[in-house]
Amino acid sequence: MLKQLFAPQLVILYVLAASTIYVHFRGKQRLRFARQLGDHSTYLAPYNVLMYAGSAVPNSPVIPVEQFPELKPLSENWETIRDEAVRLFDEGFIRAAAKNNDWGFYSFFKSGWKRFYLKWYDDFLPSARTLCPKTVELLNAIPSVHGAMFAMLPPGGKLGAHRDPFAGSLRYHLGLVTPNSNKCRILVDGVECVWRDGEAFMFDETFIHSAENATDVNRIILFCDVERPMKYGFMTAINRWVSHHIVKASATQNVDGESVGVLNKVFGKLYEIHLGSRKVKEWNRNVYYTLKYSLTALILGLIVMSTLR
Repeated sequence: MLKQLFAPQLVILYVLAASTIYVHFRGKQRLRFARQLGDHSTYLAPYNVLMYAGSAVPNSPVIPVEQFPELKPLSENWETIRDEAVRLFDEGFIRAAAKNNDWGFYSFFKSGWKRFYLKWYDDFLPSARTLCPKTVELLNAIPSVHGAMFAMLPPGGKLGAHRDPFAGSLRYHLGLVTPNSNKCRILVDGVECVWRDGEAFMFDETFIHSAENATDVNRIILFCDVERPMKYGFMTAINRWVSHHIVKASATQNVDGESVGVLNKVFGKLYEIHLGSRKVKEWNRNVYYTLKYSLTALILGLIVMSTLR
């Protein structure tokens, strides 16, 4: 019996369950538990708990940006970065994905949120090198920046409460074109951060956070994923490997001809299934949730049964 209880399949399930519960109760705010079970942060929960345990910076919603002195050239040159971002926006390059190939941020587009990728856990995109060379030059001198983009939130735009799935990075925001108003803000586990021109802040995107622009002015920022500093060298090595071999698979394009990561290639197909499930939900929510939880129970049941053979 003990051998069955500690079968590899069940041990994996125990670790996933324990880490999911930890992630769910981390911080002051949380998703409904039913939503957490299906959230993408659940699938990375074991890895994220490892990152929290080895983090060399505080496991708090907002981290002092002064702890990252290598990022100072960005705020010192914010006007140069702003000028390139404004030109891109004026020319229509900061925009929503033209295809279903941006798994990480597809749910934001309905709010009017738009983006232009500079790099995403890989080399800089060719379009970024061509269209904003000064910003690319600044970022290229900072190896800890694994991902970067210009991100725009329009007047009235809102991003609902959510967790990002990957704790191997921290999120850096630098205000470029903002309303300079408390009505344009992000809440990270209840902590308010306001976007202001030329000002930066750093936060842990795996805490529950939401954003709003309750003004009549567009908000454009430089958005960076920065490597989480770790206490131990071997954990840094693990995190870099995961970043450059797995998270890299979520890369996408600004323009046709640029490469798309395998996750986003698969996402395009899965999104068609997702649209079908939404139609079922709109037709009958009870049927939708019955099917959803029945499928989850079936998968868990098959895992348990496989240990009893």
